[in-house]
Amino acid sequence: MYKISKQFDFSAAHKLDGLREGHQCGRLHGHNYSVKVVLIAKELDDVGFIRDYGNLDSVKRWLDDNFEHKHLNDVVPFNPTAENLASFLFNQFLPLFPELVAVTVKETDKTEATYTAGNEILF
Repeated sequence: MYKISKQFDFSAAHKLDGLREGHQCGRLHGHNYSVKVVLIAKELDDVGFIRDYGNLDSVKRWLDDNFEHKHLNDVVPFNPTAENLASFLFNQFLPLFPELVAVTVKETDKTEATYTAGNEILF
């Protein structure tokens, strides 16, 4: 199997509902998010690609149009945790990229959540 990935960044604010009183994530705050998409394939195209990295620019355009400098609670119909965002973005981009197997959302350099196409965990 071949695997490629590409990272995209955006800045946005959110607050999480359902947390204990005083929890830091229950207050409005922002992150410089990173989103990584991972594609796999058994075979390469005639050029030697799974997919040309330039074809993935539509991910950046979508993130810029929908999430960049937005309040995510106003944009998505769910609690905007990293886990929920990873699942949402996976389902958003899968129709465009059938080779997509995972989306990772990082809120900080030390925290990330990944949603995969199945039970596999990609390292």
